Amino acid sequence: MNFWESKNVLVTGGAGFLGSHLVGKLRKRGCRNIIVPRSRDFDLREKEAILRLLEQNRPDLVIHLAAVVGGIGANLRNPGKFFYDNAIMGIQLIEYARQHNVQKFVCLGTICAYPKFTVVPFREEVLWNGYPEETNAPYGLAKKMLLVQAQAYRQQYGFNCIYLLPVNLYGPGDNFDLESSHVIPALIRKCIEAKQRKENAVVAWGSGGVSREFIYVEDAAEGILQAAERYNQPDPVNLGSGEEITIQALAELIRELSGFSGEIQWNPSQPDGQPRRQLDTSRAEREFGFKATTPLREGLRQTIHWYEAQLPLEVR
Repeated sequence: MNFWESKNVLVTGGAGFLGSHLVGKLRKRGCRNIIVPRSRDFDLREKEAILRLLEQNRPDLVIHLAAVVGGIGANLRNPGKFFYDNAIMGIQLIEYARQHNVQKFVCLGTICAYPKFTVVPFREEVLWNGYPEETNAPYGLAKKMLLVQAQAYRQQYGFNCIYLLPVNLYGPGDNFDLESSHVIPALIRKCIEAKQRKENAVVAWGSGGVSREFIYVEDAAEGILQAAERYNQPDPVNLGSGEEITIQALAELIRELSGFSGEIQWNPSQPDGQPRRQLDTSRAEREFGFKATTPLREGLRQTIHWYEAQLPLEVR
């Protein structure tokens, strides 16, 4: 608690999905001075906006969550935007935070930075052993460059920048727009809408045979704050649940929990993405005591309940 009490904490992306959960946890920890910049006021792709933000608020600690993200479809449609926006935001923010004597910088990377073919579970030591999966490589590489910058700045300037690699997030407040959402909110929305319309099937992308790991958003926020409090080393750290599931099994679980009685049909003409994803989470537990506590079934139940509560009364 005392760690946060007197600090000015800047949370980029603090009004977003992960950020809103993290800011709530910061308040519960006694943090009185939380700065949450909005993109309409501070475009973090612009040097002048970053300088204005830092000079007005003089943060002691920066947690950089802001990112341009999306599922496979969004990555395929916007590879240049995903690369440029994520790279330029992070590179400039780290540089000017250093110039403004920020005490600590917490940088979020992405699971998409790992090589396409990686021995499961993914260990941080193999991060550079190959090229990322092609559908999201521009995004993954843009975020990966921030790890290079963090380590270089620590070596040259003594800048305390730590780098975390969260696995796919899900939970209440997620993005349910089918044009840009990830797999869990997309499947939840499709199943709920099919149930409402009394349809007998929903269509899912790919073969269903690939696997993924997911972390509940509240667990991810807790892991980030524990790292901010206790971790001060150059090595990247995975944040995950350690629970691997095939997309087909995930879809069936969401179908069950949403109450949809129809079938899941697969569209193999659409890309699967990376063949397998599961993290070795032992470094996070060893270095700062973090271990995810929300089982996938319970997290999905909470997420479905939240999504249904957002629907108009006449369609619930």
